[in-house]
Amino acid sequence: MALPSAAKPLAFYSDKHGVFRSTHASEKDRTSGLTQFGRALYELNIDIICANTPQAKGRVERANQTLQDRLVKELRLHGIDTIEAANLYALEFIADFNTRFGKEPRNPKDMHRPLADHENLDGAMCRKEVRTLSQSLTLRYDKVLFILDPTDLSRPLAGKKVVVCDHPDGRLEIMHESYALPYKTFDTLRSVHRSVVVENKRLDDMLSVVAEMQAGRKQQRSKSGPRRTGQTDHMFGIRDGSQSNGYQKRGRKPGRRTDFMNDPEVIAKRQKALARMEAAE
Repeated sequence: MALPSAAKPLAFYSDKHGVFRSTHASEKDRTSGLTQFGRALYELNIDIICANTPQAKGRVERANQTLQDRLVKELRLHGIDTIEAANLYALEFIADFNTRFGKEPRNPKDMHRPLADHENLDGAMCRKEVRTLSQSLTLRYDKVLFILDPTDLSRPLAGKKVVVCDHPDGRLEIMHESYALPYKTFDTLRSVHRSVVVENKRLDDMLSVVAEMQAGRKQQRSKSGPRRTGQTDHMFGIRDGSQSNGYQKRGRKPGRRTDFMNDPEVIAKRQKALARMEAAE
């Protein structure tokens, strides 16, 4: 849905797809059971009208089919192959499409309304989820642990609810009322690769066990979260924990590797240690 820069519609007309409406809403609370799309319309004070008759549903589907078929061909004819160029062409396509297929309304009155001062378009057009802060000012979102900075604003919020705002451009904000709370993150999906960390065979067996445990763990985000296919700058990529913490691989020393199990110096130190233990007993 595209909103003009200076106006918003009175209502949005759609079918009963799960993107637009939820079947688990409460009769007492209008905001309960809202989808992300419905919540954005509610914040902008835009009503949503779902088609109830087969004729109305067919009208919606015909418009969608026309857009999905004609828009793809128009992009190909104009040589557009990037999202940025497609967004620039969208305004021209909408104007041409409305000129060709638009019909004069029965009531010529323009029902578009300007955005109110308290309505934030950027804040509404994002994914929002409510989380409860722990007593240590932490929360989890999409398998990432968020640790709030202990400021004068965040300390009284322990045990209270905050809103996680996941923006389409990769930004993520933790909001309380109209304030953005500063935070740090710890990714629980970070992995450690054996070949990068160590090349000492004395630790090889233990690291083999760790590698098997990591291989059996699903390294993926929440299935209900955003797919982020168009985002290039976000914090939810699965990184290597050792590299992200500043570890640098050290090269092997030249020459033959030392066999510590058969090294005479190591054997002598071991025997002295055993002798001291026997003397102490």
